[in-house]
Amino acid sequence: MNRFFHNIALVCCFTTLFSFIPFSNSIDDVAGAMKSGNADMLSRYFDNMVEITLHERSHAYSRSQAETIIRDFFKCYGVKSFKIVNRGSSNGTDFCIGDLETRHGEFRTTIFMKYRSQKQVLQELRFVGKK
Repeated sequence: MNRFFHNIALVCCFTTLFSFIPFSNSIDDVAGAMKSGNADMLSRYFDNMVEITLHERSHAYSRSQAETIIRDFFKCYGVKSFKIVNRGSSNGTDFCIGDLETRHGEFRTTIFMKYRSQKQVLQELRFVGKK
């Protein structure tokens, strides 16, 4: 009986310990999706509403609308590469700024992510053409 409680205590300790260890960094996964131009992978992180700024116009879209817009953008522009140049965190929001290179030019890209229900969700994407 003593061994049973010992095993239960060990399981509880390990469960608690591992619940605080991040297994992956969502913003890195999002950057990977940007780098490969993979709208499906990127959309896995979308919040229910996603604000997208593209061609100096900004609008909030539902998750499915945002996925369609990003898929069309990637298809039309043809992603060559994405490189993070700065990253940070402020008031529970993680962000990164990167350079997205496409067949038709470069975009300074900003990604904003926030924690909801113990996971990070992508709330905003900004694509600003570099001159």
